[in-house]
Amino acid sequence: MINPAGIVVFSLSGFNATVNYRATLFSLTLLSYCAILMVNVSLILIIALDRNLHEPMYICLCSLCINGIYGTTCFYPKFAFDLLSDIQVISYAGCLLQIFVIYSFAKNDFSILALMAYDRYVAICLPLKYHYYMSVRRTALLVCVSWLIPLSCDIMIVAMSSTLRLCGSHIQKLYCENWAIVKLACSSTSSNDIVGLIVISVYIGHVLFILNSYVQVVRSALKSKESVRKFTQTCVPHLLCLLNVTAALLFDTMYSRYGSSSVPQSLKNFMAIQFLMIPPLLNPIIYGLILTKVRKRFISLCMMAGQRLKLRLKV
Repeated sequence: MINPAGIVVFSLSGFNATVNYRATLFSLTLLSYCAILMVNVSLILIIALDRNLHEPMYICLCSLCINGIYGTTCFYPKFAFDLLSDIQVISYAGCLLQIFVIYSFAKNDFSILALMAYDRYVAICLPLKYHYYMSVRRTALLVCVSWLIPLSCDIMIVAMSSTLRLCGSHIQKLYCENWAIVKLACSSTSSNDIVGLIVISVYIGHVLFILNSYVQVVRSALKSKESVRKFTQTCVPHLLCLLNVTAALLFDTMYSRYGSSSVPQSLKNFMAIQFLMIPPLLNPIIYGLILTKVRKRFISLCMMAGQRLKLRLKV
C-alpha cells in the first residue's frame, strides 16, 4: 500500500533514547510479553474449561483477556525486533495495520468494561430480572457488539488517514499512531480532527456510563450486607481496571496532542507504551486475586499440576 505522497516506509525515532540499554529493554520486553500471555491465557482456559464459570461476568472477563492478547501481539514482537535492529522502520501498510490493532484494542477495553458495568448493575440493582437481561444469547450479542463497534470505528479512521497526502515519514514514537500520521499531512486534516474528537467524546461517554452504573450499584449495595459483599468481590476489580486503562490512555492521548517537545524522549516512550503494558498484565491478575471462583479454580489447577509433576518425577 502506497499513500498519495509515495511514502513506503516510516522511521521510528522513539528508539533513539534506547541506544545505551537496548539489551536490557529487550529482556524486559520478552519477560513482559511472556507474562501477559501466561496470565491472560491461564484465565481464558480457566473460564473456558470450568462450566461453573460460564456466566455473563466471566464471559466478559474472558473477552477482556482475549483483547489484551490481541493488542499486545501487534506491539511486542515488532518492538522487540526493533530493539535488536540498527534501523527502526515500518512499512506504510504495516503502520496502518498497527494503528488499527492498537487503537481498536484500547477502544475494545472501554466497550468491554462498559458491558461489565452494565452486567454488575443488573445483577445488584435488578437481581430478579438478571437472567432475562443477561441471558446467554443476549450476552453473546453484547460481547460481539463490544468488539464490532470499535473495529468499525478504527476501519473508518484508518481509511481516512490512508487518503492523506504526507510530507514526511518521521514518526517520533516507538510505534505508529494515528495522530502522528495526521501531523505529517500536507493537506487539510480538519475532517480527521473532527472524527478524532467525536471518537474521544464517545469513549468519554463510556467512562461516564460506567461511573454512573457504579453509582447506582453503590446506592443499591448499601441496602444489605449481601449486596455490599457482592459489590466488593465483583465491582472493585472493574473499577481498578477502569482506572488503570483510563489513566494510561489519558496520558498518551493528551501528550500526543498537546505535549511539549521539551519532555525527555524516555518519558515520552514510557507514556506512549504504558497502556500496552500495564492493563493487559494487571487486569487478569486483579480479577484472579479478587474473584473467589477464579482464584479457587486457579489454585486447584495448580495443585493438580503439582501432583502430576510429582508422580512423573517418581516414575
